Amino acid sequence: MARKKSEVYPSDLSDEQWELIAPVLHIAVGRTGRVSRRRILNAIFYIHRTGCQWRFLPQSYPHWKTVYSCFWRWQQSGAWDVVLDTLRVDVRYEQGRKARPTAASVDSQSVKSTEKGGLAATMEPKSYAVANA
Repeated sequence: MARKKSEVYPSDLSDEQWELIAPVLHIAVGRTGRVSRRRILNAIFYIHRTGCQWRFLPQSYPHWKTVYSCFWRWQQSGAWDVVLDTLRVDVRYEQGRKARPTAASVDSQSVKSTEKGGLAATMEPKSYAVANA
């Protein structure tokens, strides 16, 4: 069965986005394959955006096994980390910031867990009696 010509989905990369990510992906992944990396990325982004299963990928994308195989290999090799780190630095420079953040904040909120609270709420009740001998 022949695959359909590429359709455009909201999750697909724009030309500008592809121009930004293509060199970084080439450095992170290396060799080229028979299937366009852009089409593979578009398929991965489609799955991420819609939450569909790999096997339900629309036919306008490469075969799901090809897409999954590339995703898995890129994950195992650390290529995703390289791409995200590089793009994060580029975005920070574009915003006039330093490459790495100089401060961080952690937000936490109090959540009421039980009426009693503490260990009293998590300890098992004793349901046995000790016999005096």
